[in-house]
Amino acid sequence: MQLAAPFHLRCEGFENPLGIDAARPRLSWWMNDPREGAKQSAYQVVVTDASNAAIVWDSQRVDSDQSIQLEFGGPPLRSRQRCRWKVRLWDAAGESSPWSEAATFEMGLLDRADWTAKWIASPIVGGPYSIPPAPYLRKTFDVARPVARARLYVTALGLYEFEINGKRVGDAVFVPGRTDYHKRVPCHVYDVTPLLQSGANACGAILGDGWYCGHLHSDPRMTYGDRPRLLAQLMIDFADGSSAQTIASDASWTAGEGPIRSSDMLMGEDYDARMEIPGWSTITFDDSNWRPVLEAVKKGSLPFLTADAQERHFSAKTPISSDRPPRAADIKGSDPFLTAHRAPPVRKIQEIKPITPPTRSANKRRHIFDLGQNMVGHVRLRIRNAPPGKTIDLRFVEMLDKDGKPYTTALRTARATDHYTTRGGAEEFFEPRFTFHGFRYVEVRDYPGGDPTIDDVTGIVVHSDCEPTGTFECSDPMINQLQHNIVWSQKGNFLDIPTDCPQRDERLGWTGDAQVFIRTAAFNMDVANFFAKWLTDMADAQGDDGRIPSVVPDVKTIYGEGGPAWADAAVICPWTVYRCYGDARILEQCWPMMTRFMDFLQAKCVNFIRADEHWKWKGYGDWLSVNASTPSDYIGTSFYAYCANLMKETASALGRHDAAVKYQSLFDNVRAAWTKRFVKPDGSLTIETQTAFVLALHFDLLPELQRQQIVDALVRDIESRGMHLSTGFVGTPYLNPVLTRFGRTDIAYALLMQKTFPSWLFPVTHGATTMWERWDGWTPDKGFNDAGMNSYNHYAYGAVGEWMYATIAGIDLDPRPRVPGYKHILIRPQPGGGLTRARATLQSPYGMIESAWRIEADRFHLDIVIPPNTTATVRLPFSVGEQEVAAGRHSFQSAVRS
Repeated sequence: MQLAAPFHLRCEGFENPLGIDAARPRLSWWMNDPREGAKQSAYQVVVTDASNAAIVWDSQRVDSDQSIQLEFGGPPLRSRQRCRWKVRLWDAAGESSPWSEAATFEMGLLDRADWTAKWIASPIVGGPYSIPPAPYLRKTFDVARPVARARLYVTALGLYEFEINGKRVGDAVFVPGRTDYHKRVPCHVYDVTPLLQSGANACGAILGDGWYCGHLHSDPRMTYGDRPRLLAQLMIDFADGSSAQTIASDASWTAGEGPIRSSDMLMGEDYDARMEIPGWSTITFDDSNWRPVLEAVKKGSLPFLTADAQERHFSAKTPISSDRPPRAADIKGSDPFLTAHRAPPVRKIQEIKPITPPTRSANKRRHIFDLGQNMVGHVRLRIRNAPPGKTIDLRFVEMLDKDGKPYTTALRTARATDHYTTRGGAEEFFEPRFTFHGFRYVEVRDYPGGDPTIDDVTGIVVHSDCEPTGTFECSDPMINQLQHNIVWSQKGNFLDIPTDCPQRDERLGWTGDAQVFIRTAAFNMDVANFFAKWLTDMADAQGDDGRIPSVVPDVKTIYGEGGPAWADAAVICPWTVYRCYGDARILEQCWPMMTRFMDFLQAKCVNFIRADEHWKWKGYGDWLSVNASTPSDYIGTSFYAYCANLMKETASALGRHDAAVKYQSLFDNVRAAWTKRFVKPDGSLTIETQTAFVLALHFDLLPELQRQQIVDALVRDIESRGMHLSTGFVGTPYLNPVLTRFGRTDIAYALLMQKTFPSWLFPVTHGATTMWERWDGWTPDKGFNDAGMNSYNHYAYGAVGEWMYATIAGIDLDPRPRVPGYKHILIRPQPGGGLTRARATLQSPYGMIESAWRIEADRFHLDIVIPPNTTATVRLPFSVGEQEVAAGRHSFQSAVRS
């Protein structure tokens, strides 16, 4: 069999990306060889300029098995330069493959001088509590010659939808995304060549308040500014090679308003179809009544520094790679950066229909639809044969109360209600543009012309378009539902940043929630770029003294230091991305943030103890634990030691040997202080909670000879509670992994299979379709828990998904810290809990991994797939020893013994 061409080519983690700003883009590919033992021994990459086919970089043959994160090694790339690249490789026998199909990448605008656009805005403005109509901005222009290439470079302070000649540009929603607009503004690039026409053209944008000037958290509007703004630059290259034409946002644009009478992320959208303006982005539209836009409404020139300019402004005391996303603190007195948007865009991903006909109120005015799934997004409403001027209300909730009415109390100040006023006619449709809701139920009020039906309501699921990478299923339907709930909570809370909840007046990037869930998230989806973007936001949010806030992007009305397990996301999350994706650059980029955070801890801690009586703010503790309070100094000092150890590993991975020695010494000192404070002479702990036990064990804070004593204490506590957990956000992620590590997988399974409160399956038994914030968000005897904080879509407790993939199905990373990205895989399924089969797949950076087992007639059968260019260690249950295997398909059997 001839070696096939490589495939699945990616640049910076994306397929054929436009508008990147990495000075040295990274290239990856998959080896296409199903033969057992397939391994790459060498590669050759050729990059050409797409405009003239000139070779930009030829790596020549390189004897290496590297096939991910290969840095471009050619000369500096230019603004707007479009490159094609291809790769071929050699296998272990020296046989070469054909060249791959060509892939592309294109640079964005890399220098301030490339931009001529100005920030523009409408005269329309609201107030702290009043929401104005959404502004429409437009411009006409002529295209005199045939077009070879046209690119739109666009962003907003707020949100935008852009149109050219009556057609929408792109399919992303909520662009440019969530950011700290005082420090960084992401820019998107679109290929709009097919949308242009010879002669007269028109373009325009609808702007939404979004996170920029709409309601944020429970605060008033206008967090960052008073109104949304647009920055747009359309650059046209002509087929005859003549000078490019640029259409830029400036004072020549006009502003109007239309049917979106108000729009807010938390409150909802008000749309009056009688005020629609057909053709507003076409050349035939008459805008003579529109007003001039406001130009340069922001201080300074352009609120950005592009890649080259950023590099010139880096602080000399912080040497970094040219590909490090700069922090705002690196540039004193500057405007925010304009950078390429690095995360997968938010899109409409899926449609859901109601599962039953709606219930109807006694007065026939209200109809409640059940989508059957707690989801995030909005609905598309069809209205039939309505007269003009009828207003329909749509209210969104996660739960119904005991009377079957919408349970809105938990939304707090978020109205979460859309309004649609009909234009009149045989059929019309409504979908909001600039809002989203977290809901399972939608109440439709005052639907005209009879009762609405299932066909009139469609749920539109919206989330960051992170590629699904993992699947898990087993013989127990309730565990499968738990996995379903975990995935849907990840979908619902990954909207450009990892949020805590999607429905109430919060929806913030809580650092602790993301930190506990990131490993599970990386099984379910490709979150490398998603978290790389958020970690850049975290660096922007870092305080001058090195502190990390509770939420990222930062919100000033929430205390500005995250505290134990929350702020530690600055160390844990970069390390996890590195381990899961083999991305050493994320460590290099985050190193300054990580070291400044550790310096902050060292400056604040007295005698290496964190969050004790010397600290004003001691953190959130083991959030929502059950009758088991773990003191802040115990949690804080435990995480301080853990982060010191991860910093040692990070330094070693980056070749910073002096730093590795420094952080090893810090770990030793913190562990010694922890031992003195929390370990009794007999080896027991002064704090006896499940979370205290698992932190001591998972963070290796105890000598090996003392660990079994603590394992036994942990098991006794679980048994004393009737095989129930008591952990909160901090302890839960480590509970089952610790039990498995120390030989008590039986107890871990007992916790997983537990169906009464508190447990993972308790919500499942009561019909949950996402993870709950509280173990007892609702109970049959008490009903709803505290409405002030009671989300039914909260992924934190879904962190058990990591254990399900790694222990039940048996797919895990090589335990050696510096063998990242599944280059070497650990296959180690551990059956239990009465399961008779399990199967998981994981699309790794090298290709698909699969582990499937079943028990039949007292025999354990395991079938695995190891992707090309990787190897694996296989450890079978019910047997001793392990086997090293190469790429390919493998099957194993062993006798089942109790």
